[in-house]
Amino acid sequence: MDLKGKKIVLGLSGGVACYKAAELCRALVKEGAQVQVVMTEAATHFIGTVTMQALSGRTVYLDQWDGRIPNNMAHIDLTRNADAILVAPCSADFLFKLAHGATDDLLSTLCLARPHGVPLLAAPAMNVEMWEKPPTQRNVAQLKEDGVRILGPAAGSQACGETGMGRMLEPEQLLEEVIAAFQPKVLAGKRVLITAGPTYEAIDPVRGITNLSSGKMGYAIARAAREAGAEVTLVSGPTALDVPHGVRRVDVQSARQMLDAVMDRVEGQHVFVGVAAVADWRVDNVSPHKIKKDAGGHAPELTFAQNPDILASVAATTSINGWPYCVGFAAESENLIEYGAVKREKKGIPLLVGNIGPQTFGQDENAIVLFDDSGHTALPQASKLSLARQLVSEIAKRLEKRSLLA
Repeated sequence: MDLKGKKIVLGLSGGVACYKAAELCRALVKEGAQVQVVMTEAATHFIGTVTMQALSGRTVYLDQWDGRIPNNMAHIDLTRNADAILVAPCSADFLFKLAHGATDDLLSTLCLARPHGVPLLAAPAMNVEMWEKPPTQRNVAQLKEDGVRILGPAAGSQACGETGMGRMLEPEQLLEEVIAAFQPKVLAGKRVLITAGPTYEAIDPVRGITNLSSGKMGYAIARAAREAGAEVTLVSGPTALDVPHGVRRVDVQSARQMLDAVMDRVEGQHVFVGVAAVADWRVDNVSPHKIKKDAGGHAPELTFAQNPDILASVAATTSINGWPYCVGFAAESENLIEYGAVKREKKGIPLLVGNIGPQTFGQDENAIVLFDDSGHTALPQASKLSLARQLVSEIAKRLEKRSLLA
């Protein structure tokens, strides 16, 4: 549970997106957080306090003069031990209050009175016209300058029947943002390019050759890098995974498509992580039409050509300008230590991550070994997200060392 022991004040201002706050509250509690709900009077017109109390397991507060607080200072007591405050939904009116320090209710007052160091996150939710108006954008700009983290909004259909920017992020996206808020920003200001998933090499228009890679490890690394403050681009083969919130995804199928997508974007990147299980070979005589069964039972004759080495291609650009820092992945079925060390030297990269496959494909856990100039370091079995965060930390350390030596 990523939020175990964390104390979150969840504030609800008035808006139909309050229905999403119920699921968000449930998700935060499931991740181990202690959630204290505070609602504005307007929010109670969209969702009841009983619902939020049942989901949080704690009394819901509305009134800054609530007598249940012994000193009648709910705006002080509710935040003194808080780890973060999240306002979701955050209406246009409440954005104004936060930007201008207006304090006419409990939620706005406790946001202003929060202790130094307690992060304030706001998830805007409003009609597209309200969101796009200059006053709202000025308030958002001011809040960002003040250090408030603005989460969203998203574009899509709205309760009013219109379509556009202004939808509150979905509960699972906001949960990712809250978790990210507590992760060290060791890659702040860095740009990271990652490949993930399998590639698919066509035989004919309906058949192809692929592998068992689910993409889970690559997607976990993309999420971890984004949590660490990086701007992340994910070049992905065919997977059934949702892209991590805040990550830019580029969809490809074949190895050559993946190479083109990577080389088009590699300039200006600080880190490249090649996690994708790229097919070494492709069918050279792809049929333009579906291959029919032979009446005599003869199998079609396929010829193969070698696919480009994406990691080597990126590493070659590194030798020219020093960037990006290249990290490769290797899945072996045996002799991981021996083969991993050899592969790193052959690829000419500073860091290679090895694991025993294919039993890790599609699983939620993994165990990896890091290979570099000093030898190898094993990271014991853990969830892929946990390993991804450890790997991101290791990459950040190596980047810092590299900068000091430059």
